[in-house]
Amino acid sequence: MQHRRPRLSRTGKAATAALTALAAAATVTVAVAGEEAKKCGAFDQITMGKYYVNNNLWGQDKGTGTQCVWDTSQSGDTIAWGTEYSWTGTDHDVKSYASTVLGWHWGWKTDRPATELPLRLGDKKSVPTSWDFRISSAPGTMNVAYDLWLHDKNGADWQDQPTDEVMIWLNRQGGAGPLGTRYGTVSLGGAMWEIYQGDVGWKVYSFVRVNNTTSTDLDLNDFLQALVRRDLLSNDKYLSGVEAGTEVFKGTGRLDTTAYSVDVR
Repeated sequence: MQHRRPRLSRTGKAATAALTALAAAATVTVAVAGEEAKKCGAFDQITMGKYYVNNNLWGQDKGTGTQCVWDTSQSGDTIAWGTEYSWTGTDHDVKSYASTVLGWHWGWKTDRPATELPLRLGDKKSVPTSWDFRISSAPGTMNVAYDLWLHDKNGADWQDQPTDEVMIWLNRQGGAGPLGTRYGTVSLGGAMWEIYQGDVGWKVYSFVRVNNTTSTDLDLNDFLQALVRRDLLSNDKYLSGVEAGTEVFKGTGRLDTTAYSVDVR
């Protein structure tokens, strides 16, 4: 089953940016609203310190359904949040990608100094991340994955199409599969991953974990450098944005992130 991701036009990117623009909030240690304050509109956002949670319904025209997101708690740079969804339609087209965003996503929504992005790959800084989550039983066809955006300049804005996209699949259900063709395998972060490569107007590389997990501690730069070593990425590229969430192809389910953080060091 192939993951299909259509290319956004400049008009589409502008519309997305307009829908998702919000001001940043200060980082605090709080218990926040939870499910009673769900956001269910397309591209609704919840700011959580240097991150924001995005109810991204980018593929909703491929099916019929709903998706909501909510914030659960925040302690410094560690956040908890959730999403629930119900989608019909084809089981090979992504309908939504509820996710937490750090940095660029068709523009900037939070202060760049707080995100410590963009990051030039040649600087070889570490990008440590920790993610613990729960998936409902029988969640349909879906994955739980990071989505990393790269540009060839350090000042990308909403109108700047990415040059590369790197996905890191931690968990997949219902036969979900990545875009493109299998390139090879690699051992990173104590696990084996299959590498796929495809193209949607920019290059897409997917690392698919051979064995599913619901808890991980990784250095995201390890995956980027694995592509650099294979001459698939250049050290002159810039990591502009880091997302983490669930792509849903079809079905009804829920993802609860109990603890998530990402940093640049």
